[in-house]
Amino acid sequence: MESISESVYASGIIKSKNQYQVFATVGGLIQKILVQEGDVVKKGDPLFIIQNEASELNTENARLAADFADANRQGDRLTELKGSIETAKSKMLNDSILLVRQRGLWAQQIGAKVELEQRELAYTSSKSSYEAAISRYKDLQKQLDFSAKQSKKLLSISKSISQDYVVRSQTDGRVYSISKEPGEIVNSQSPLAIIGDADAFLIELQVDEYDISRIKKGLLVLLSLDSYKGQAFEGLIGKIDPFMNERSRTFTVEAEFTKRPPVLYPNLTAEANIVILSKESAMTIPRAYLVADSAVLLSNKETRKVETGLKDYQKVEILSGLQAGETILKPGK
Repeated sequence: MESISESVYASGIIKSKNQYQVFATVGGLIQKILVQEGDVVKKGDPLFIIQNEASELNTENARLAADFADANRQGDRLTELKGSIETAKSKMLNDSILLVRQRGLWAQQIGAKVELEQRELAYTSSKSSYEAAISRYKDLQKQLDFSAKQSKKLLSISKSISQDYVVRSQTDGRVYSISKEPGEIVNSQSPLAIIGDADAFLIELQVDEYDISRIKKGLLVLLSLDSYKGQAFEGLIGKIDPFMNERSRTFTVEAEFTKRPPVLYPNLTAEANIVILSKESAMTIPRAYLVADSAVLLSNKETRKVETGLKDYQKVEILSGLQAGETILKPGK
């Protein structure tokens, strides 16, 4: 009796956690690269500066328009209209006094009626002029306020657009790769760099569609890396991508290290055995001694049916059909 485990083979690569490709949201020429491969960055740190002369000019024009609009709100036009209001108000008050006086004279039957009518007309006209001056002042103030708000909004938009020309890191991590040089043309479809966690890594594995139904979160993963020949490492299944790659007919599965090498880099190749089932005490025979996956060859050349259980690459568990101590032969011998 000995232990046996059944596993699913998968191949893959090492990736840093939260690894992502850096893209620009605008097109243009790379003016400056502010980091080097291997640098550790914080979220929000600038990585690339893209040439943005047109954007800078637009922002400056928007700033000038905003300053001009603010100046107009306190400028000569409003001051002039305020003066017009005061003049119209003074004239209206004066005409009002004259009208009251003329009405008093008319009540004493002094003066002509046409003089009273002229005073009433003068007061009505000056009152209308006063109200019109106030209305003009309010209308101009509304226009200037709207213009100022609009100019500030355009300035805010221009500043926001200009910020797009500075490509920043989306996470804390390490710059693992830079794929562009200063002076190169970039667009929103071409990656500029790869950034991921500086010290946390995971294994991205490709599992065949025939095996994916047996894979579950938490299963043990036994790993070997080309960079660490002869050494074994361990992990646990943490994520199963439910979408199959139609070209390779595989599913992407992620595992996290529980026993890892001291130094890792993204894109190191890995081979894995995902342990599906295991048994500590089982009767096993070498897998090469199994005939047609369901029989064994006895020492008298007789073929006997057996029921098998767990299988690995070297051994197979025998559940029934064979007793301990019986001699079997290797097929072809």
